[in-house]
Amino acid sequence: MKTPLMSLFGLLLVVAANLSVWAWLNRPQEPAAGWSGKITGLSFSPMRRDDNPLLGRLPTPAEIDSDLKFLSGKVTAIRTYGMYDGLELVPELAARHGLNVSAGAWIGPDAASNERELNNLIQIGRIQRNVVRLLVGNEVLLRNDIPVEQLISYIREVQKQVGRRVGTAEPWWIWLKYPELARTVDFIGIHALPYWEGIAVDQAVDYVFNTYDKLRRAYPEKPIIFTEVGWPSAGPVIDRAVPSLVNQARFLRTFLNDIESRDIVYYIVEAFDQPWKINIEGPAGPYWGIYNVDREPKFPMSGAVQQRPAWKQWAGIAVLLALLPALYFALRRQRVGMQGKVLFALVTNFAASGIAWSASIGASQYQTPLSASLWIALVLMQTLALLVLLAEAVEVAEVLWRRNPAREFRPLPFRPDYPYPKVSVHVPIHNEPPEMVQQTLEALARLDYPHYEVIVIDNNTGDPAVWRPVQNLCHNLGSQFRFFHLEYWPGFKAGALNFGFRQTSPDAEIIAVIDSDYIVSPQWLNSLTPYFKDPQVGFVQAPQDYRDSEENLFKRMCYWEYAGFFHIGMIQRNDFNAIIQHGTMTLIRKLALTRTGHWAEWCITEDAELGLRLLCEGFDSVYVKESFGHGLMPDTLSAYKTQRFRWAYGAVQIMKRHLRALLPFACRGLSPSQKYYFVAGWLPWLSDGLALIFVFASLGLTAHLVCTFPPKDLPIAALVFPTISIFCFKIVRSLWLYAAQVKCKFTDSICALIAGLALMHTVGKAVLTGFTTSGRPFVRTPKLERGRPLFSAIAMVWEELVLLMMLWGGAWWVNSIEYFQNTQGQLWISVLLVQSTPYLAAVFMAAINVISSLERQSAPAAETIVNTA
Repeated sequence: MKTPLMSLFGLLLVVAANLSVWAWLNRPQEPAAGWSGKITGLSFSPMRRDDNPLLGRLPTPAEIDSDLKFLSGKVTAIRTYGMYDGLELVPELAARHGLNVSAGAWIGPDAASNERELNNLIQIGRIQRNVVRLLVGNEVLLRNDIPVEQLISYIREVQKQVGRRVGTAEPWWIWLKYPELARTVDFIGIHALPYWEGIAVDQAVDYVFNTYDKLRRAYPEKPIIFTEVGWPSAGPVIDRAVPSLVNQARFLRTFLNDIESRDIVYYIVEAFDQPWKINIEGPAGPYWGIYNVDREPKFPMSGAVQQRPAWKQWAGIAVLLALLPALYFALRRQRVGMQGKVLFALVTNFAASGIAWSASIGASQYQTPLSASLWIALVLMQTLALLVLLAEAVEVAEVLWRRNPAREFRPLPFRPDYPYPKVSVHVPIHNEPPEMVQQTLEALARLDYPHYEVIVIDNNTGDPAVWRPVQNLCHNLGSQFRFFHLEYWPGFKAGALNFGFRQTSPDAEIIAVIDSDYIVSPQWLNSLTPYFKDPQVGFVQAPQDYRDSEENLFKRMCYWEYAGFFHIGMIQRNDFNAIIQHGTMTLIRKLALTRTGHWAEWCITEDAELGLRLLCEGFDSVYVKESFGHGLMPDTLSAYKTQRFRWAYGAVQIMKRHLRALLPFACRGLSPSQKYYFVAGWLPWLSDGLALIFVFASLGLTAHLVCTFPPKDLPIAALVFPTISIFCFKIVRSLWLYAAQVKCKFTDSICALIAGLALMHTVGKAVLTGFTTSGRPFVRTPKLERGRPLFSAIAMVWEELVLLMMLWGGAWWVNSIEYFQNTQGQLWISVLLVQSTPYLAAVFMAAINVISSLERQSAPAAETIVNTA
């Protein structure tokens, strides 16, 4: 009872720490001294959540009247921007609620539209007594819609016909640039928006009044008013200007307190958030209102302000998402030490909080159907990526802190009195160098085992000069060795193995399979076949190992990358009877092979598929971690990648075919642990496919961001969080597990890490191809290649090289744009650079392969073979 209670206590501590982090990040802040009073003026646009004047979706007169009634008593005056789309009704409706109006006409490049706007402005200026001033245009010169002379002409036309004060509204520096405009107007309307100029919020109000003072000194006789002044509650960071709810409250409270001592008319931009403005002002456009789009106050004018008022709900969601897997792991994995349970609880809370945080950002923003769909897709992809993180956390916890393994198998000593079963060793070959196969067969002839045969199946080798020497060697080795040459034989390697099965001696009880490049130990069979004494054992697997790791740096990197799976993953899976069967160094009960239907010729990873079916039939597996055979690794990066593509593509084939057996609620076949470890074992490959989707999404978003103005907001949370966190965890996990489980130097661990990263694009491509195609042909992994590795390596990394240049180019492009010289821009650049790492690793591996191969070409092939024996 003590262990479950300790597990629960540790879990509660982690949950408490998680909630504490949420609380600290969302702690109430006192942004500035409180303010109470009546606001002089607000910019007014009556558009609701689903309204968009650009698409002709407009509020009704009743809705406009409702808004003005809502503002009555809270504000003295409002400012409008146009004389169409219902805005021409505002002065009359505002009069009913005691509101003054600074009425504006929208001026743009369309002369006919300008005339209609001006006619309406003149008419309303003549008849509406509550219209206190007229504004001809808004930031017309800033947008460069018309020349200053034309704007002056429009202003003079209105001045002639209306006995009201007439002006226009522009940023402060436009007024200094065009003194002739200042001389024409009856008042100067300035936009003081320090956010757009990258001013820090604590300096912003002083900046606003400094701009006013500059204009006052330049035009001492002209009345000057603030036609727009404000700060957004959301949007991208611009230099030192950080948009947030707290900063919006800080700016407005400080401004309102300071302006009380000054005789200046002002209009805060704006009354209500305007979601439609994202299309014309960018991601900050919707968030300038002091009320949200539902006409609710966004913050109080006194007291504390919270950036995310709903953070407690999202923190609760995060805890609930994390609690179930963390609690299950803590209570069910009794053999895992407390450190492992705490680590898993930390990772689950981190992952769940990341998902909840991203979802909270999306939920707090105004979404269109398209943007909502994109956010949902991004959060779902983030969730899938973080599931991989959880699976890898389980691996770390179980490998490092698992006590008293339940299933640990070692080589068994030879017993003269034991009735060793007869073994039929099958060696499928296809177009293999005869001198390499000779070493394999001669090693089999030296097996220290009483009853065995060797069946060599040459599958579709066209050149007799390649297969006849092997046939002659089998004849010379005696009757134990039988050779079969098959022409136009279907089914690839599985087809050859099924043919070999039909040639097996009737008295053989065990089928052994090795690849044509393996030199086996004489004790291989007598050390492992006694495990078949247990009738439940369906197959016994020894690790793949290699004898040419010291040939060059390229092969050394490949060797330690292979080693991680057999010294880490297979040992963990063996504890739950969920190992992956391999097509070499494997022993299979003949009866079990017959019952499961032989080798699957539809699958290019027939070995792993057979192992899954054997476990589904209720057979047990045995994994002995000691090596009994050593083969040859691929000589080129092209072969290395081709092999991994086949493995990953085959894994997807298996998942698609056996999906029902892997589902959690399938009532027969695999145990829940076996289902988990098969799916979890494939998750890293699936995550590589997801990473490839993220790469193309990032490139597409980058192109959209830098080519569109105003730029759309960067989906920082949904892309930065999974990309960087999973990448960092993968590196830490790899080095940590290698240090604990793999007997190699730290530099070899780094080499393994680089080699693994170099395969990410290949694996991702294989996974995506596997889900969209079927029936990919089997491709053998060539050994002892003597071609031109330089051209092969370059050809095989051209995709990685192109994507590397695109990601680096995107990072440079974003960094070169002033708009992105902020925290969000730098985070986006970091995403692109992190995503480029696997592609850089692939190019680096290609360079290492080229250098190693050029050095190797100076040694004769025969000498290499002798040295590797």
